[in-house]
Parts: sequence; structure tokens; C-alpha cells
Amino acid sequence: MQANQWRDTKPELAIRRVVYASGLRYRVDARPLKELNRRADLVFLGAKVAVFVDGCFWHGCPQHYTVAIANAEFWAEKVRRNRERDIETNEALVAAGWVVIRVWEHEDPNAAAGQVAETVRGRSRSASRRGAPLTAPCSNRPRSVELPL
Repeated sequence: MQANQWRDTKPELAIRRVVYASGLRYRVDARPLKELNRRADLVFLGAKVAVFVDGCFWHGCPQHYTVAIANAEFWAEKVRRNRERDIETNEALVAAGWVVIRVWEHEDPNAAAGQVAETVRGRSRSASRRGAPLTAPCSNRPRSVELPL
């Protein structure tokens, strides 16, 4: 199990490449909420959008998940707990005003990136109309505006 990647997977990199090419910038493998011990694959702080790229086996994809033959009970329980944790994560983020986008690893990266870009840009436009800041502070830029955490 140690050989399994938990970040920078092929599906995640494919989506990140397309999102980056569209001009959007994001944080990788970051906590959207400091008090929540969960990490999203892509985090857009200003727009409050968290993107999770879920593996079909690990998160129990309805189209592609198959129960493991060896140690079936263990794996079924593991996937069940992962799905419960995904629901808890979604609920906590939505309650804090975030939009959660979950992408299955088998989905088309271009379509997924398009959905991400549309959501982020839509949220950024509404934030700008409210006068809210759109970007997180950079360490090399003076902080003239206090940004929400």
C-alpha cells in the first residue's frame, strides 16, 4: 500500500495541467479549512472552491468499483469509511461556505477542468461584486487588505 500515490496522480496532474493552462492558480494538496484535517487536491482560496480527484477503487466509484478478492471484508469496510469521510468533508466545507467539486479518476480531464474553471470564475465574479478579495496573500506582496482565512 505504501507504493500508492496520495497526490500527483495521473488524473490529478491531467486536471491541474488544463486548469493551469486556463489561467487559474490554485494550491495543491492543501487544507481548505485549518480546523478540518482534510486535504483537497486543488484549493482556490479566494473563490472558496475545493476540488477532490477521487480514485475509483479507494472511494467506491459506482461505475468501476469492484470488491477486492483478497481480504474482501477489510477492503469493503475501508471503502465504506472513505465514502463516509467524503460525505463528512463535503458537509463541513459546504457549511463553511465552500463549493466542493468531486471528480472521479475516470472522468475526462478537460470536462472536469472546464467545470472547475467555470465554478471558480463564477464564484470569483460574485465575490468581486460583493467587494470581497479574490486572491490569497502572497509572502512577497504587501498585505494592504485583510483577507478571510
